[in-house]
Amino acid sequence: MANPQDLTVEEKLKALYQLQKIDSKINEINTMRGELPMEVKDLEDEMHGINTRISNLISEIDEYKKRVSDNQAAIKEGKTLIDRYEKQKNNVKNSREFDALNKEIELQTLEIQLAEKKIRDANNEITSKQSYLEQSKLLIERLEKDLVLKKEELTRISAETEKEEADLRVKSEKAAKNIEERLLKAYYRIRNTYKNGMAVVMIDREACGGCFAKVPPQRQMIVKQRKKVIVCEHCGRILVDADIDA
Repeated sequence: MANPQDLTVEEKLKALYQLQKIDSKINEINTMRGELPMEVKDLEDEMHGINTRISNLISEIDEYKKRVSDNQAAIKEGKTLIDRYEKQKNNVKNSREFDALNKEIELQTLEIQLAEKKIRDANNEITSKQSYLEQSKLLIERLEKDLVLKKEELTRISAETEKEEADLRVKSEKAAKNIEERLLKAYYRIRNTYKNGMAVVMIDREACGGCFAKVPPQRQMIVKQRKKVIVCEHCGRILVDADIDA
């Protein structure tokens, strides 16, 4: 293999263009996969959040059920005390004892009313949270189905393109070895600048194939001669003529 620095400018441009073609095919494969990997991860993150919410809702519902149980026990105890005080009223010796028992009965009645209110409030919270819980469970079921489909699609596309991409990456590495380090660094720097990864573009209809800005006739002539590496004055991409692949 010839030393990349010993190649003519034309040979360097052809090597750059070949590398660009290979890397563009790799980009096409990644585009074919699209946003699937990110969509899968987003779904997994969303499901994790909802499962955490479901766990919290279950804990909260259990806590409110405990409150209901505790207050029901308090009501039962209060009624037992009221029955006891009512019976004690039959054996009082004076009005002071009678009044004291009435106050205790009144106090227990208020405690029972308060406990009943707490039970109503807790039951309202349970109803609300159970409704939210059911909605969350239905959402999880839907997301699980979506996730299965997304993963199946990603697996299928990955299987179809995995070998092709691996072969192309080997070709890309091999093609890169034919390009001198200075040009190769410039190529990768330009590729990383643009989302479509196009660093080497043809002049098409007298315009840059990357940004579509008009290329002056004199600059077009220099590009066609292939004696200098010329970049677009507007986007900085490396320009080649339309017959570079001939």
